[in-house]
Amino acid sequence: MILADKIIDLRKKSGWSQEELAAKLNVSRQAVSKWEGAQSVPDLDRVLQMSRLFGVSTDYLLKDEQTAADSTGEELSPNPVRTVCMEEANRFLAASEANARPMALATFLCIVSPMCLMLLAALSSRPRAAITEGAAAAIGLCVLLLLVAGAVAIFLSCGARTKPFEYMDTEVFETAYGVEGLVSQRKAAFEPAALRDRIIATVLCILGVLPLLLSALLETDELLILAMVCVLLLAVGVAVALFVFAGVRTGSYDRLLQQGDYSVAVKSDHTAQRIAAIYWPVVTAVYLAYSFITNDWQRSWIVWPVAGVLFGGISAVCSARRRGGETH
Repeated sequence: MILADKIIDLRKKSGWSQEELAAKLNVSRQAVSKWEGAQSVPDLDRVLQMSRLFGVSTDYLLKDEQTAADSTGEELSPNPVRTVCMEEANRFLAASEANARPMALATFLCIVSPMCLMLLAALSSRPRAAITEGAAAAIGLCVLLLLVAGAVAIFLSCGARTKPFEYMDTEVFETAYGVEGLVSQRKAAFEPAALRDRIIATVLCILGVLPLLLSALLETDELLILAMVCVLLLAVGVAVALFVFAGVRTGSYDRLLQQGDYSVAVKSDHTAQRIAAIYWPVVTAVYLAYSFITNDWQRSWIVWPVAGVLFGGISAVCSARRRGGETH
């Protein structure tokens, strides 16, 4: 019995269609059809995958004279572990690299979106202002909504680009030969740039506060103080954008290596994801409700850094509990 016939026989015994087998092997249905028609031969990685999927030895698959299935001793699993091949790993890394800058930009737009509203509101409250409070609020809100809408569009576009790889966040998978080495090399090569971005971002967060502190201590004009708040927002926006850019790239390597926040232990614990799914919509609702009710857009932005710090604390508690559970 040749390999083509063995694939057909094992596939049918498993109750799978060509499409289902192709999905489990991360190939096209046409590729499976060609294997079964003896028009082409699967590569070694695919033979190894089929050996695990069907619970037979590679000798049985590759040796025509061996007609009795020699079991590997492994029980067939209804949900076999997915194997990420080199081609898929490269596609994922390319998609993540393409997403890094747009996601950083979208984050920056969200952070600086209230600036126009804050400045116009301050200008409209001055004596003999050239703009009324109503016009300032209308223009400022329009700019805010446009920036947020643009950011959301970017986030959705980036999400669509990496949607085929979402399983890496929650599923345990294997990597084909050579993938781990390649990803480790690329991660090591990117680390100096990531470290530089984090250092610059941290310095910006610290120094960005100085102009605001100086203007407050010197008791300068309220408009100047508000301008310094905008400078702080710009500094924080650039800093967070740098963090996001480095994080997206580093996160893509960690996903494939299943390290850090994407380790097997973290994937098995969905507490943080469930909290985040509730936490951030509530924070957004509180921010919008408070801002519209009080019309205090100049100060309501403080909700976001406070919420970020609190969420970091919550995540740390969840991680500590998870590590405590692993040691017992």
